[in-house]
Amino acid sequence: MDAGEVTDNNPDERKRHKGKHDKPKPWDDETIDHWKIEKFDPSWNEGGLLEMSSFSTLFPQYREKYLQEAWPIVKGALKEHGISCELDLVKGSMTVSTTRKTKDPYIIVKSRDLIKLLSRSVPAPQAIKILNDEMQCDIIKIGGLVRNKEKFVKRRQRLVGPNSSTLKALEILTGCYILVQGNSVASMGSFKGLKQVRRIVEECMLNKMHPLYNIKVLMMRRDLASNPELANENWDRFLPKFKKKNVKQKKVKSKEKKEYTPFPPPPQPSKIDMQLDSGEYFLSDKKKSAKKWQERQEKQAEKTAENKRKREEAFKPPEEAPVQEKGKNDKDDIVAMATSLKNKAKEFGNRKSGDKIDAEMYIATSSSSGQPSNKKLKTKSKK
Repeated sequence: MDAGEVTDNNPDERKRHKGKHDKPKPWDDETIDHWKIEKFDPSWNEGGLLEMSSFSTLFPQYREKYLQEAWPIVKGALKEHGISCELDLVKGSMTVSTTRKTKDPYIIVKSRDLIKLLSRSVPAPQAIKILNDEMQCDIIKIGGLVRNKEKFVKRRQRLVGPNSSTLKALEILTGCYILVQGNSVASMGSFKGLKQVRRIVEECMLNKMHPLYNIKVLMMRRDLASNPELANENWDRFLPKFKKKNVKQKKVKSKEKKEYTPFPPPPQPSKIDMQLDSGEYFLSDKKKSAKKWQERQEKQAEKTAENKRKREEAFKPPEEAPVQEKGKNDKDDIVAMATSLKNKAKEFGNRKSGDKIDAEMYIATSSSSGQPSNKKLKTKSKK
């Protein structure tokens, strides 16, 4: 019996499918890598394209000189793929279009990206790499994300970093080429890297997260991916969570609301009304000019007097503290010392004369034991 009959007779061995069209496909093979990008073979499209497609883009004036010098390189790279290009310096535009030699239908889209990158100040050798199938590009417009110009410049510089250190770190971690120029960020790389770059750039410009924090997260993800034990696990528990701190801002002074009144404010008097009140309105032109001249003269006189006073202040000597004469001070000190000494001597003499003198103190008495003692009389010798 044939093998087909055996499989038909055994219902357990046959594969059962739910739907009518749910049948095994020839490409449902585990050995085929569906994500692999195969290089285009011209034999796949020998007939070429039926219709001509073209794209054009404008470029700024400061790029005109560079594009004129680098255009032969761009033209040679596009010629290999059967694409014709034109540089119009009068209109300031670049145009790419398909020809009869074009075989790859998607190469015109790659050429469109090439002229876009050239207009965004990407160097020609770097921009030509977009023609490869593995390389993709993304142009992020950041001009409309921030309204204030000062904040926009500050956040754009934050993305670049000192000496372009932040930008270089992002290029290494994402594997993409990044160029910050004007109101846009041009990036080239894989789809995964471009997605990361767009998220980091938008978070930086919207002030959601600093690029340094994103760099730390990318470094940790790279370390976790290199570990085979954690390759298929959830990494949220390892990644840091950054909280935005509320910085104290200056309080805006709120204006006091005035009480609502349904009546409008009283009208202010006009210049003519003020002239009518003062009577100046009825004066003749000659008198008005004379009055104006008189007022001007008075103001001028006040101004000259003020200027003269300011000039004279510079020549006034500063006030000095009064200096006492040396001779008088010395004499006063000597007189005061003499009078104090005289008063002290007088007080001492009065106190001595008033004291009572006991004579027994000056006579040596005999002791209580009855022993004889020498009696000496102490007398004052008068000289």
